[in-house]
Amino acid sequence: MKQLKLLLLAIVVAACTHNPTPEERAQSLISQLTLEEKASLMRHDDGGVERLGIRPYNWWNEALHGVARNGKATTFPQPIGMAASFDEPLVEQVFTAVSDEGRVKHRQGMADGVSDWYEGITFWTPNINIFRDPRWGRGMETYGEDPYLTGQLGMAVVRGLQGPLDAPVLKTHACAKHFAVHSGPEWNRHSFDAEVSDRDLRETYLPAFKDLVTKAGVQEVMIAYNRFRGVPCGANRFLIDTVLRGEWKFRGLVVSDCWAIHDFFMEGRHGYCEDVTQAVSEAVRAGTDFNCGESYRHIPETVAAGLLDEAELEPALTRILAARIRLGELDDNDAAWADLSDDIVEGPAHRALARQMAQESMVLLQNKDGILPLVPGARIAVIGPNADDKEMLWGNYNPIPEQTVTLAEAMRERIPGLVSFQGCELVRREPLSAQEIAGVLKQLKDIDIVVFAGGISPKVEGEEMPVDLPGFRGGDRTDIELPAVQRQLLAALHQAGKRVVLVNFSGSAMGLVPETQHCDAIVQAWYPGEEGGTALAELLFGDVVPSGKLPVTFYRSIEQVPDYENYDMQGRTYRYFKGEALFPFGYGLSYTHFAYGAPRVNGSVLEVPVTNDGACDADEVVQLYVRQPADAEGPLKSLRGFRRVHIPAGATVTVSFPLTAETFLGWSPEAGDMVPVKGAWELLVGGSSADKALQRVAYSY
Repeated sequence: MKQLKLLLLAIVVAACTHNPTPEERAQSLISQLTLEEKASLMRHDDGGVERLGIRPYNWWNEALHGVARNGKATTFPQPIGMAASFDEPLVEQVFTAVSDEGRVKHRQGMADGVSDWYEGITFWTPNINIFRDPRWGRGMETYGEDPYLTGQLGMAVVRGLQGPLDAPVLKTHACAKHFAVHSGPEWNRHSFDAEVSDRDLRETYLPAFKDLVTKAGVQEVMIAYNRFRGVPCGANRFLIDTVLRGEWKFRGLVVSDCWAIHDFFMEGRHGYCEDVTQAVSEAVRAGTDFNCGESYRHIPETVAAGLLDEAELEPALTRILAARIRLGELDDNDAAWADLSDDIVEGPAHRALARQMAQESMVLLQNKDGILPLVPGARIAVIGPNADDKEMLWGNYNPIPEQTVTLAEAMRERIPGLVSFQGCELVRREPLSAQEIAGVLKQLKDIDIVVFAGGISPKVEGEEMPVDLPGFRGGDRTDIELPAVQRQLLAALHQAGKRVVLVNFSGSAMGLVPETQHCDAIVQAWYPGEEGGTALAELLFGDVVPSGKLPVTFYRSIEQVPDYENYDMQGRTYRYFKGEALFPFGYGLSYTHFAYGAPRVNGSVLEVPVTNDGACDADEVVQLYVRQPADAEGPLKSLRGFRRVHIPAGATVTVSFPLTAETFLGWSPEAGDMVPVKGAWELLVGGSSADKALQRVAYSY
């Protein structure tokens, strides 16, 4: 009897001291909400419920490569440039810095007690869509064309932004977007229906999302504008309910892209619903928790019309309120980050990190006769439309840094009296006149080496832009060549006997065939952020050894690429492209040379010795690909591992890759998914995806 009394007492004490879970707290609040209040909480511009202590909160914030659209913050290289680093730990370090700045800026913004637009701690990044076609204007926001690379770097972004998932208060939210099967075109994204095979869906378009959900614990997933197999993604129960919440057990938030639910019924768009109430019903029932836009304002009338039951809102509201509780948003809990000083925002440590990332992102594509690094004392000029353009360096979805160093500014620091001028516009409709070319050459008459800062710009490529210029349409490109006016001037410089170093700024692959003939060196610089100019000057003069590798295939011309609106993977990316690329995926030169020894399998590990047989210490990105010889319809090869290693001059480093079940994932028609496939495989290891750069080992799994 005494033991029974003690047990009952323990139960009573436990009940009295029970700390409710975030879900329990959320459900308690939901029971007290009116329908109108529920509708308000399911929008990005959450109006709050003052009487219950729920503050207004704006969910919409951006951190693509720095805390964006809210003034000062460190501006790191555009994601496509970060992908070229193949440096997973550094990417995580960058986004740890971004989330640190995000917490500081949130604290500053909350001084009035209300989180305004772009002041929250829920960041709608990373963009992990596959950059399947070089014409897509938003490809610069992604981590390239390969599902494995995208998944690995995307998970690093999530870890850096969110911090430990078991922390008492979550640091921030990351958001995997855009789910699913979306990578252009920009001009028809509000009406486009993406049709792909089950194999392409599971082998190419979904793996990175699966990695971020099942391994990294991403807290939000944003649905795409387009339809998938006839159904808008925001109403697509197969994508949201079957795959995301069913197969992958996602328990986080599903958010619509901005005003995407309006696309369900607006004239000239999907034509999927008759009006906004039907659209709201379809989205809520499919599992889209909250709405960026205005559609969910119509939840009360949707319920009144009998298209939705009020009880059907509870799962979404539970997830929304529980998320705010875990972020400390309902408890004014910022104590875990109280020691983050305001001074870290674009402070010296973060600028140094931006500089390192910019250095690692640069890809040396060509270096005839070792013209780079530049020799001190050479007669050098810096010209071109991107030589002194700060905004180009920032990319898109960017902060506004207080300090930005252009290439021309960095070169002036090194070369007193540097000859530097624009030379030509970025793009124009008419060619240069003979008089204009003569004028440029006259200014360069005493110059031996011309560093030409060309390429394109976020002013002409990006998200749904009102751009109508030769080679561009609505933010996308209709061609991949260098703008004609730049190509013309580079040819003229070559004909005049100038040695030319082309620094190509772009967020996407360029067709540079004539430039390989007219230029002595080509450096792919992407949009390298606020420290991009300094990093470039260091690379050009040899203070830094180039180590970046291409995260996308550089085709010779647009003729090598299938129709833009066809989402089939055959003929696309290094995995399915059978032609001769201008510069292949994974390619990048150095100022030294790396020799690969014979790889061997040691138990369940592939080992390969790599020797730096050049004269300078440098980093090499060692890449592991796999291929199934029996799978005639499958990829030519698929990246399944990479290691960025530092190798001193004259030294040899043995690089190891564990061979796990995930190394041998392949398409199974029987399973309808990617599974470990038993049988014969080839392991291919080397410094790029080009066949001539790879050594093969037969392996039976």
